[in-house]
Amino acid sequence: MSSKLSLYKEFTKGIWEQNTTFKQILGMCPVLAVTVSAINGLAMALATTFVLVFSSIIVAIVKKLIPDQVRIAAYILIIATFVTIVDMVMKASYPDLSKSLGPYIPLIVVNCVILGRQEAFASKNTVFRSFLDAVGMGAGVLFSLILLGAVRELFGSGTIFGIQLLPDFYEPMLVMILPAGAFITLGLMMGLFNQIALSNKEKQRKKTIEKYLSTKNSINDPVGV
Repeated sequence: MSSKLSLYKEFTKGIWEQNTTFKQILGMCPVLAVTVSAINGLAMALATTFVLVFSSIIVAIVKKLIPDQVRIAAYILIIATFVTIVDMVMKASYPDLSKSLGPYIPLIVVNCVILGRQEAFASKNTVFRSFLDAVGMGAGVLFSLILLGAVRELFGSGTIFGIQLLPDFYEPMLVMILPAGAFITLGLMMGLFNQIALSNKEKQRKKTIEKYLSTKNSINDPVGV
């Protein structure tokens, strides 16, 4: 049971507890640059997740074959291979979306989220655990980029994924699709999620205290004995 719970946590930690955007604040350049719309956020997140998952699997497989002196260079080479695949597929199948994302697909090579997971996790764990870690971290990236893109697109254009949601009389907030809008949205969301985390910790603390007091009272004043 403890093993299954551990594997479950291995997957879910990247979605919330160690979310790369809202908790670790890593890879901010593409996060702020491409999230002018939900579709851009989705495409960037899927590309990042693909590279993260497959590079983690390969690193976990060949980690013992890579000398320590060249491990970072080897990781970058592995990452660059999958980034090239993603870039070529997007240019061939989704040219408009590829053009919209600009240089940020090739720049996944130097994304500190991906390289960091190879160095901190994949190079030290089994293939399966590395896979779970990568999928979980990718899910966290997917969640944060789609959320940021959807909020900015909604208030900046009145749409989400190109679907009109706000009435015609709504006056779009131009700032939301500009760089300033990215910083404003990210800051507000980080503040909201931090407040939620603090609230959950406070609730957990109160439950622990109540449980302790209840146990203490039952010991000091046993009933029916």
